[in-house]
Amino acid sequence: MIIAGVAVVGLAAAGLSNNGSEVKGAALASGADVYKTKCAGCHGADGTGNTPAGKNFKVRDFHSSDVQGQSDAQILNIISNGKGKMPGYEKTLGADVCKQLLQTVRSFK
Repeated sequence: MIIAGVAVVGLAAAGLSNNGSEVKGAALASGADVYKTKCAGCHGADGTGNTPAGKNFKVRDFHSSDVQGQSDAQILNIISNGKGKMPGYEKTLGADVCKQLLQTVRSFK
């Protein structure tokens, strides 16, 4: 019993379920860490969108008043459900991680 519990805790710490898939809303991942792996490829590490993919998809600069002027609900909706070529992340990452990503976007003020 203890060994099984340790295995489950170890998988959760690795962000995996017992079948190897990502744990929805993996609590251990911070918004900044998830941003680096899921968002920075297009939006850039600095949130400017100054990447080849960002330029191709014409992503907005997170520092801009257009983005920062949106409500939390508007930005969270885009993160959760996607927009244009950007996929939604609520189904794969969970609502809590999407909220952490919102805070990451807000940090680019």
